[in-house]
Amino acid sequence: MDQLSAGVPVMIHLETHIKQNDDVSDYQLDVDGQLVQMGDNLYLRYLEPDDDTGEKTPVTMKFTPEGEVHLTRNAEAELRLHFISGKRVTARYNTPYGIMPIETVTPYLETSFKERPFSGNVKIDYLLYAGEELVGNYKIRLQFTA
Repeated sequence: MDQLSAGVPVMIHLETHIKQNDDVSDYQLDVDGQLVQMGDNLYLRYLEPDDDTGEKTPVTMKFTPEGEVHLTRNAEAELRLHFISGKRVTARYNTPYGIMPIETVTPYLETSFKERPFSGNVKIDYLLYAGEELVGNYKIRLQFTA
């Protein structure tokens, strides 16, 4: 695990399932990333390409020893989500028009990591709320391998 403090290149496979009202969409991404250990936390970083604009959005997932996951997307609007299994957590969506308070409810969260070869598996099912209104139901499935 010592090499993780300097960062290790990883291959990432991400699948996202989104249900908003009656709309359902699925998204898949295979991308190179980097895994870094800072203190007791692991950070997975990658650039998410936008097929329409060609721009790349920096994404960071932070994994804590307590099993929490923090997701940050730094696009024109900065999104910071915090997942704790079975809890409702306040999050932040920083848009060009101001900060919009949002909340996540995470009924299912599972992370597992292996050392040889270093790899990980992340499963997050969450509900996203703006105020009391349900914005959508999301499922994230992510695997990475060094």
